[in-house]
Amino acid sequence: MPDRNWSHLLDVPAFPPERYAKLADRLAALMKTRNDVLLIQAEAVLALEAVATSLARPGLKALNIVTSPYGAWFGDWLKRGGSDVINLVADLGRPIAIEAVRQQLDENPDIAVLSLVHAESATGILNPLEDIVRLARERGVLTVVDAVASIGGHALNVDENGIDVVVIGPQKSLAGPAGVSAISVSERAWTMLRHESAPRNSMLSLLDQKEQWLETGRGVLPGTPAPLEFFALDAALDRLEAEGIDAVQARHHLAAKATREALVALGAELWVDDTLASALVTAVRLPADIDRNDLLLAARLDGADIGAAVGPGSDRLVRLNHTGRRASKEAVLANIKAFAQALQLQGRSRLGDKAVEVVDAVYSSSGAK
Repeated sequence: MPDRNWSHLLDVPAFPPERYAKLADRLAALMKTRNDVLLIQAEAVLALEAVATSLARPGLKALNIVTSPYGAWFGDWLKRGGSDVINLVADLGRPIAIEAVRQQLDENPDIAVLSLVHAESATGILNPLEDIVRLARERGVLTVVDAVASIGGHALNVDENGIDVVVIGPQKSLAGPAGVSAISVSERAWTMLRHESAPRNSMLSLLDQKEQWLETGRGVLPGTPAPLEFFALDAALDRLEAEGIDAVQARHHLAAKATREALVALGAELWVDDTLASALVTAVRLPADIDRNDLLLAARLDGADIGAAVGPGSDRLVRLNHTGRRASKEAVLANIKAFAQALQLQGRSRLGDKAVEVVDAVYSSSGAK
């Protein structure tokens, strides 16, 4: 046999066809839904664009909640398809106010679709998902939720809340691969997706996915599957199920609590109150006299993950990441130590030891290691 440079990343065997349906069912269980679940062979942005493109058509009126660039993109995709879109834009970098949603729904009784992002990694905010979906259901409005970041970090009960379309990705709180995503679709949503303008013979066509995968028995995915991504997703779900989804969510909330309390001990200004904050990242507003780039350079310690927030209104914000496998005491401590050092180099807080003690106390009181 000739010699060759073999690698587990090359010449990957085909993912067993009978396991695709099992993957979809496992993701459905995480979302707590009996709705159809489509597997999309791309990062979740494509899945979101597919939903918007498949729904969009002239005569469709949509209320699109914008709390980050992702929400803005979704509205653009709906408009591209001819839909009448009301972009309800939150205060810069902030969650949407429920009263603003109520007002738009009351003033526009012909709204047929409402779309929003659940948790924003861009600025560390959390939108009031359950309250918004409740308002929409009372008016018979179809709901579309981007739960790409929130799944695994926050509770998501699709059937109990009555959410029609949910897009998730495993690369954030689930600590899985980025090259595959999933869409949960209710029967009511399928009815709205069947229209003359719906895309066909396209990667953006949900109807193609329905006909070519769901209606053929969920055996072989359309196109050429990327087996490495699906093996990675399978392994990520094995790890997640061994820990338990409730434990994963609790781990994220504990990391967020420890991070926030330690930052307060450092004298930092948290961007939003606890009730408005996601468990994925914690955003801090820097004082006007601190250069953000200088602080981020000073915060580059081993194990730390601190970066600039993203989107309008975030120019003074930095975010400490505690998503996925980083939702741990070790990662939280690395972030806090790096942030404390960066502040000290800027001539600010010298309370790094106190902040570390706070993290230890939060984890000790929880019984977690």
